[in-house]
Amino acid sequence: MATRNEEKKIAGIHKKIEDGQFYEAQQQTRLVAARYIKTKNWNSAVEILFNVSQSLLKAGQGGSGGDLGIFLVDVYKQAELKPDSSNKGKLLTLLREFDSEEPTRKKYIGEIINWSSKFGEYPAGEPELHHVAGSLYAEEHDAYEAERHLILGTKDSPEILVKLEYEWYSQDEPHTAATYAARAVFPYLITGNVRDASRSLRLFTSRLTEENKNLSVQDVSSSGSDIKIYPSLPLLNFLGLLLLAAQKGSADLFRQLRAKYAAHIKEVGIWDEALTSVGEMYFGIQRPRQGNPLFDMMGSMFGGGGSNDAKPQPKRVGSVQAPAAEGLD
Repeated sequence: MATRNEEKKIAGIHKKIEDGQFYEAQQQTRLVAARYIKTKNWNSAVEILFNVSQSLLKAGQGGSGGDLGIFLVDVYKQAELKPDSSNKGKLLTLLREFDSEEPTRKKYIGEIINWSSKFGEYPAGEPELHHVAGSLYAEEHDAYEAERHLILGTKDSPEILVKLEYEWYSQDEPHTAATYAARAVFPYLITGNVRDASRSLRLFTSRLTEENKNLSVQDVSSSGSDIKIYPSLPLLNFLGLLLLAAQKGSADLFRQLRAKYAAHIKEVGIWDEALTSVGEMYFGIQRPRQGNPLFDMMGSMFGGGGSNDAKPQPKRVGSVQAPAAEGLD
């Protein structure tokens, strides 16, 4: 809560913003905040930076507002503030105020993730921050940036991610469904999140069957597991069986699956690194070389969406409808 003196200073700066003196407001805020920081008056520094940054962003001054937002994160770091609901709330409020085309937004997102990683319990950054950032990118149809964050998001992230992937898939050939489903399934598996990997595949295939009434689907049940089989889409079957195998941890089963679907996997051409990582993590199969599984896999998979011989997919997802194919409307 700001003191009366602080409220007076903030009000004076707000007046400059109302009068269109944006640069002056930004510089005065930096000066006042620096004085607070010198005396380790962290609360006051946070209060003025947050308030003025928000006002500048609302006024369409993304550069100045973003600069103060990044300054605010630096204060969080200096004060060693934890990513509690209040601290995260301020940062997310500012994030939602950025214009999608504002260049400083990406840096701001990187800074808030870095802060939460350093002072929170999640090495990759707070899931809530990733979820909101990924959701904003998804709304803007920026597929690659959305994927990077939603994979590390919350339990609500798979629904947004799958919606994005399906819309992207709708621009490609119908037989490439598994390629797009895998863009959620593999990253979740690589981050150790079998739950959301499985949920993503269920969400994707549910929409696929809802929108393609002629698609042949067979329900196969056995003791302890149920799975849907798609005769015309073998790689979707592979993904479903892979998820079941990952939960059982059978290396022999994993090898059998790779051998059975080897020709189809080869045709996709971008799953080898992901499968090597999955084999190491879930089945104890040693990888032939050292590396960072998540980064290597993302580098190979996220370079494009479609089949091996297709042209690179556009970065932004549009609304082009998929061409007709057998079993798919």
